[in-house]
Amino acid sequence: MIVGVPKEIKPSESRIALTPSGAQALSAAGHSVLVEKGAGLGSGFCDGSYQEVGAKCVDVDAVWAQADLILKVKEPQPVEIARARPGQTLFTYFHFAADRSLTEGMLATQAHCFAYETLEQGGGLPLLTPMSEVAGRMAVQEGAKYLEKPFGGRGVLLSGIPGVEPGHVMILGGGVVGTNAAWMAAGLGARVYMFDVNLERLRYLEEIMPANVTTVYSTRQAILDWLPKVDLLIGAVLLPGARAPQLVTKEDLNLMPDGSVIVDVAVDQGGCVETCKPTTHDNPTYVVNGVLHYCVANMPGAVSRTSTFGLTNATLPWILKLAEMGPKRATLEDSSLASAANILAGECVHPAVAEAFALGCKEPRSVASAI
Repeated sequence: MIVGVPKEIKPSESRIALTPSGAQALSAAGHSVLVEKGAGLGSGFCDGSYQEVGAKCVDVDAVWAQADLILKVKEPQPVEIARARPGQTLFTYFHFAADRSLTEGMLATQAHCFAYETLEQGGGLPLLTPMSEVAGRMAVQEGAKYLEKPFGGRGVLLSGIPGVEPGHVMILGGGVVGTNAAWMAAGLGARVYMFDVNLERLRYLEEIMPANVTTVYSTRQAILDWLPKVDLLIGAVLLPGARAPQLVTKEDLNLMPDGSVIVDVAVDQGGCVETCKPTTHDNPTYVVNGVLHYCVANMPGAVSRTSTFGLTNATLPWILKLAEMGPKRATLEDSSLASAANILAGECVHPAVAEAFALGCKEPRSVASAI
């Protein structure tokens, strides 16, 4: 199979979908690898590092025109949707449920869309995990920065100092993002409050977290009760493949202190704060009702080298499978890759995506059988 890796063109996105070692593994398995010239520079990989392991560095037109399988990091941009063709397979983070135009655009291409974020294995989401780890840790790092007065925050040091209480961090969601955010915030010395609706998860978190982390069963009233105490609110709610539930409304922001900060990591899936809207690393924040919002939709892109290694470590085994089996066999014979299938040959095959836009949904194996 011919595997193509184009340069990411989303604003301020420096990651690449494949490291040179990943390219080497594909080449060793008998596949041809085409990498767009300069695509790896943002992660510290020159063209020569790919050529040395058997990949070819070509222009963007050749990547899209020749590749059977396109590997990306972020969702295709409009110019890339126009390049996709019937029967071509794309493997990337799509987050379809948050973007109708992307969904309709990819349906129209008749291409096969496999999403990292919905691939399931053993009840987990292995391809979402590494970037969730990065985003969770970065949420505290960025939140701490924007709490500083020069950045528009209320001037709170999360760690506090002797004689001065630390900052208060509220985390909505106890999954991978929330857990990594809690470890970071707790490590700084903040008082951390983790909200979730899964009691078993809360019991587990209670056992593993340090003493300055408090678990809270998440209800509407509990959220309202805690908002006045919050310096930093981190949105970390995930419903696989679906739009995130909105847990904090615009009116609720009036309960929060002026200059407090929201970092909504769920922005890729529509955000769990009503006032969330995607921002970029070039223009990351805005203020609503006195609360500073940081809603960058590709947070891990700021630490591109770390993120690229972490992503390829997780995706490479599945890339090798998908390249070997092709979209039809992969969907019919591998349950995990079948769970990653969101669109096949112009048909929506993921229930959460279909529900988000009131689309018809077909069973992936039935569609794959006809490919």
